[in-house]
Amino acid sequence: MPRVLVVDDEPGVREALTRGLAAEGMEVHAVADGHAGLREAATGAYDAVVLDIMLPGLSGYRVLETLRSEGIATPVLLLSAKDGEVDQADGLDLGADGYLVKPFSFVVLVAQLRAMLRRSGRPMARVERGALRLDPAARSATWEGRDVELSEREFAVLYALAVHPVLTKDELLTAVWGGGGSASRNVVEVYVGYLRRKLAAVGAADLVRTERGRGYRLGVG
Repeated sequence: MPRVLVVDDEPGVREALTRGLAAEGMEVHAVADGHAGLREAATGAYDAVVLDIMLPGLSGYRVLETLRSEGIATPVLLLSAKDGEVDQADGLDLGADGYLVKPFSFVVLVAQLRAMLRRSGRPMARVERGALRLDPAARSATWEGRDVELSEREFAVLYALAVHPVLTKDELLTAVWGGGGSASRNVVEVYVGYLRRKLAAVGAADLVRTERGRGYRLGVG
């Protein structure tokens, strides 16, 4: 299970990323300021760092600069409210492996993290639930050996359900769309419907089940 450090001073962002990345099969630790972020990242115990630039105490730029000067090569994905080319170039020049502008797409953030983990040789965990096989690195899904053709979001929904016993609509919304009002709870129902139709085509019509009053779960052990 990849270990990811999230460094962001916005409680909502920390909570959304912690829950969302955990649903993607990652172990997440979150801190709220630059000094704490540097202390944690300097341990070398993490596979990737999601690092906001505007932080109290010590900016993300300085955290990144210090890590690289100390020879710590942990992949770093910078988050910023600034979308200027110079800002992005500065972050990449300091050694960042990626740069996202707020508000960002959670799906894109996960895709960037996956790419960073692949390049660093630490891929996300494959999941097996009964006859279901999921490979996040290849974004491939099979049921009883048959390929299930899924979009990025459909795969994200299925993966989140595969790594949790049960998820509410709000939890799925956070896991796949990042929360923060970027999508409504209705979109969860829409994508669960898409997913069920594609699974039905390979003989897994009852795989995604509704738990009344709780949410959704997979019907396999």
